[in-house]
Amino acid sequence: MTTQPTQPDLLYSEAEDDLRAAVRSLLTERSDTASLLVRAEAGTPYDPELWKALAGNMGAAGLLVPEKLGGQGASHREAAVVLEELGRAVTPIPYLTSSVIATTTLLDLDVESTEVATLIHQLATGAKTAVLAVPLSASPRGPLPFDAPRITGVADAPVADVFLLLRSDGLYALGRADVTVEALTPLDLTRPLSAVTTGDTAGATRLADAPVAERAVRRGLLAGAALLASEQLGVAEWCLQETVRHTRERHQFNRPIGSFQALKHRMAQLWLAVVSARAAARNAADALATDSPEAPLAASLAQAYASRVAVHAAEECVQLHAGIGMTWEHPAHLYLKRAKADEIALGTPGRHKDTLAELVGLQAP
Repeated sequence: MTTQPTQPDLLYSEAEDDLRAAVRSLLTERSDTASLLVRAEAGTPYDPELWKALAGNMGAAGLLVPEKLGGQGASHREAAVVLEELGRAVTPIPYLTSSVIATTTLLDLDVESTEVATLIHQLATGAKTAVLAVPLSASPRGPLPFDAPRITGVADAPVADVFLLLRSDGLYALGRADVTVEALTPLDLTRPLSAVTTGDTAGATRLADAPVAERAVRRGLLAGAALLASEQLGVAEWCLQETVRHTRERHQFNRPIGSFQALKHRMAQLWLAVVSARAAARNAADALATDSPEAPLAASLAQAYASRVAVHAAEECVQLHAGIGMTWEHPAHLYLKRAKADEIALGTPGRHKDTLAELVGLQAP
């Protein structure tokens, strides 16, 4: 008897809608554009109190962690909803890097190990944050920085308590005092990049041997790439919503500019692209949540499509706002920079297209 494959569920559940409402309410209350712009320009975009409220008080940091390890026992679908809202507000907190990539990497190790279980519990409760010491541009099937003494392009390193480091003999956990973090100049001021220099691992905690470590790291990067599409979806949704609002209110020749046929067509086409990006992002999150064998395919498909939709939506937002869209005070530039930075994060669209071709047995263009 042949088992029929399970159809992906792209709809949001009631619990997911409730989670979205709670996260959006928190971000609306505690994060405003003016303060974000000031912090970003000063080079200190992070809000520790916001992270404490989201990760610890709300429990969002532990969504992917089973209850027996101190988490919420939810799935990648719920984590994707959180990332959608973080994308809508371009919120500078280490959720993608710590609560998704690092946490998924650790969950693929031996969770019966005291060291691994303790670290997972600390991440799940928001007591600590961790980052995988790889460039943000690293893709799930690309080269990894084994034994690299200096790793450039590591995201969210300034607020990390723990660094997960790949060596040829395994995966190590290093504390803040064991590494040197050098700030780089990023395009996206809301997700700082750093160069991380590691020293001797004699005092580090070895979490896994080499084969297990590489598999776990690639699993973490896969989860990150798949759920990054949800963040990109949030960016695109905000840009579309803000553009529609602006074109309704902005008048020219005694008419709203949104009533002009050319602008109607542009926004309608953008809406269709955003809806398609939502389907791709939800499919990727559902594939991870159900541990589908097609998760790598769904992740690459979502990244190849959603990353370009986010950039297009942000560009349209800037252009259709005209002069005001080019000002520092308007947040449109934050969304454009986040979209452009996300486009090369965890694999470029071109690399993911190559992966798609490989997975389905077609010749890449």
